[in-house]
Amino acid sequence: MFPDIKAVAFDIDGTLYPSFSLYIRIIPYVIRHFRFYLYYNKVRKIMHRTAPLPDFYEYQARLLAEELGCSSLRARAMIKRIAYDGLRPYFDRIKPFPHVEETFKKLREKGYKIALLSDFPPEQKGDIWGVIPYCDLILGTEAIGALKPSKYPFGVMALALDIEPSEILYVGNSVKFDVRGARNAGMRTAIIASKIKRIFSKKIKEADISFSDYRQFLNNVL
Repeated sequence: MFPDIKAVAFDIDGTLYPSFSLYIRIIPYVIRHFRFYLYYNKVRKIMHRTAPLPDFYEYQARLLAEELGCSSLRARAMIKRIAYDGLRPYFDRIKPFPHVEETFKKLREKGYKIALLSDFPPEQKGDIWGVIPYCDLILGTEAIGALKPSKYPFGVMALALDIEPSEILYVGNSVKFDVRGARNAGMRTAIIASKIKRIFSKKIKEADISFSDYRQFLNNVL
């Protein structure tokens, strides 16, 4: 479909696995840490609108510390313990969408470079359901300094791949963060969504490709 594409990059959360499979499992965990998540989610909304930072983690901790009334050092430790490390075991029980590893394998066989770009630490997902060996690059936007939809992390990814943004297809599950962010960086875009959402959501038209399963995605790309 796009003969000029040289690399395919993927979001992780909600893109390589169904979001609901995580949400259902973490309900008791979130309730147990309700006060933390109440303010942490508020802080993340601010961080999604913040310009690139030299120390993303420190600024995030300062914002949370103001909300919780504690030191930034304590807030930073809480984020690591609850939001990062605390969720790690839940991903061991989650299965990816069907044909995800097959997709990565076939893209690699066809000569595409492959990357992962996620708003949460990729290492939180362990072996990322077997796709790591197929990847040329794995990045977390927090470590880069800005969350999606900032075009900055997409630009950093393109530089690291040594490929022009226009030659990269970015795959995600969010129009607001994935599609618009990648498109503003000059990339082609694809979005995974249910068949019902594809029928009734006009916003998906913002993406170059919309698909509901990975074999359909491969047919569109290859």
